[in-house]
Amino acid sequence: MSDLPTFAPPVTPETKPFWDATAEGRLVLPRCTSCQTVIWYPRTFCPACHTEGVEWIEATGEGTVYSYTVTHKGDGPWRDASPYVMAYVELDEGPRVLTNIVECDPATVTVGQRVSVRWDPTEEGPAIPRFAPVG
Repeated sequence: MSDLPTFAPPVTPETKPFWDATAEGRLVLPRCTSCQTVIWYPRTFCPACHTEGVEWIEATGEGTVYSYTVTHKGDGPWRDASPYVMAYVELDEGPRVLTNIVECDPATVTVGQRVSVRWDPTEEGPAIPRFAPVG
C-alpha cells in the first residue's frame, strides 16, 4: 500500500468486472473474442477489429515502464504525496495503462524497468492498481 491519495473509482457496466476483481487482488483485462486483442480501457467493443464481444482474462500483473514523469509539487490531495511518479506501464499482455510507480525513490525509475502490480484499497471495496519495481 502506498501513501498516495486513494479515491473510489467510478464503476460503470463496462468496468465493473475489472473493479470487482481488484477488490479480490486480481488484475483482469478484457480480450476481444474475435481477434484476441487484449484491450485497455474496458469497453464493449474491440478497437482493433471493431467487433462487439469481450471476455475477461486473468493478467500476470507484470509489465515494463514505457514512459514516466515525476511530479515534484502536487496539488490538492496530492500536495503531501510529492514527489510521486505517474507512468505508462506496458503490461505483459500488451496494453499500456496509466498508473503510479510506488515503493521506490522516484529518482530510480527508468524506462524499460520491470514492475509488478500492488493494490491500494479504497473504503468502497475496489482497489487501485499501482506498480512497484521488481527485485
